[in-house]
Order: sequence, then C-alpha cells, then structure tokens
Amino acid sequence: MQKRIITFLSIFLATQLVQSHEFWLQPKKFRYAIGEEMKVAFMVGENFEGEPWDLKKHGIKKLDLLHLAKVIDLKKQVKPDEKDKLKFKFTEAGTYLLSMQSDNSYIELEAEKFNEYLKEDGLDNVLEARTQNNTLDKPSKEFYSRHVKLLVQAGPKTDDTYKKKLGYRIEIIPNQNPYLLRSGDYLQCLVLFDGKPSAHQLVKVWNKIGNTTFLQNAYTENDGTLKFPISSKGPWMVSTVKMIPSEKPDADWQSLWSSLVFGIE
Repeated sequence: MQKRIITFLSIFLATQLVQSHEFWLQPKKFRYAIGEEMKVAFMVGENFEGEPWDLKKHGIKKLDLLHLAKVIDLKKQVKPDEKDKLKFKFTEAGTYLLSMQSDNSYIELEAEKFNEYLKEDGLDNVLEARTQNNTLDKPSKEFYSRHVKLLVQAGPKTDDTYKKKLGYRIEIIPNQNPYLLRSGDYLQCLVLFDGKPSAHQLVKVWNKIGNTTFLQNAYTENDGTLKFPISSKGPWMVSTVKMIPSEKPDADWQSLWSSLVFGIE
C-alpha cells in the first residue's frame, strides 16, 4: 500500500511551530565501546534543538534501561543539579533501550494557539470536537505526559532488545534494529495506543544532517505501521502525540507524547 507522505522539507524553510514541544532523550553519541560511559540529556524543543528539560519542575515516573532480559531502574541515578543528568557505563555488548515515562503535567493555552497546535500535530479529532461543540474560541486546559525511548548500541553484537513492548499508553516500536541499517535502507515502525495499533496517526520523522534538521510527516496505515527511508547518517527521531478527553477533572484534554531516538552510521 502506498504510504501517504505529507511533507519532506528543511526545518529552516518551514513555518515556525506554535510551540516547541517535542521531548527526547539525547545521548552524546549512539555507539559505545564496552567500558565506555553514556551521558544522556533530557531535551525539549524542536529539530533536535532545544533546552534541557527542567527536572525540578517536572517529574520522572519511570526510567529503565533494558537489555535482553535485564531491566535496570535508573530513576534514582538522575542528577537534576549536574551538567550530565544521567550516566551509565556499559559492561556488556548489545543493543540497549532506555525508556522514560513522565508524570502528568498541566498547561493552559489561548484558543488560537491551541487550535494551531492541533493542526500542526494532526489532532483532527480534537479540532472536530471543538468545532462541533462551538468551543473553538475557548482556551484549553490540558494534561500531558511523555513516553519516550532511546536506542543505543554497545560493542559490535546486536540483539532483539529494540523491539521490546513496554506497555506504555502510547508507544513506538521499530520492526528492525536501527543498528543493522545503513543509509538507503527502510525502517518500519509500529505505533500503539493502549496496546492496539493506532491507524491514521500523524507521525513526525526527524533526521539531522550537520546543522540542518529535516522533517517528514506521514500517517500510519490501518495496521498502525509506517515505513520511511533512512536517507542519511546521523541522529533520527520518530515522534507522535495522541490526545483524548481528559479522564481526570480540572482539564478538558489529555495528551500523550511519544518519541523514539536512534543513530545511523
């Protein structure tokens, strides 16, 4: 089935988004030798550019490093006051999956900004609901949470850790190990919401070449998958957001953000 590709453009030529609201885990690099230490930043922004996430203002609900059958809880290893917020030294070869789930946060937005945000992120269901309810001119009250992944490789030996299903409400799972891919290959990803394939979900695919970041917007197929070309080396991020009516009082909506970051050599 032909993929519905919306755009492929340089970020520097694109219209500035209303908010810089992508969130991702950013390592210094993506491949490590055994005995080498990984340093990870918690970032918020756009285009692989942004600022450190405020770990004093926002909370981490869960932070795990997975490798094969091992699950290492790293939540207590985070140092909010230090330059390198998280460090980990690799002692075994393999593919590693660092996953984080944040606490719920709250935000209010003016009507115009909220409507533009819905358009930019393909949240047509919410825009349609506001239209039908005659609330397009009303400000929004929203809870939001992050569900993010980082894949890195230690040593030459790869494994199937990359495809572990974590059970997050929103989750992106690659169907191939990115560390076996090269420029010119294709990567297929599966997007799940509440454990089921999320069809027709807008997904953003970011890749950085030098100082320029490129963005490809695409929708998932009926089975919740999307497939895109690995067109260059460097950092890659796959991100998406799902918004539903708030299940808790004091807000109208609940958004759930997901990202998957990896590197291509």
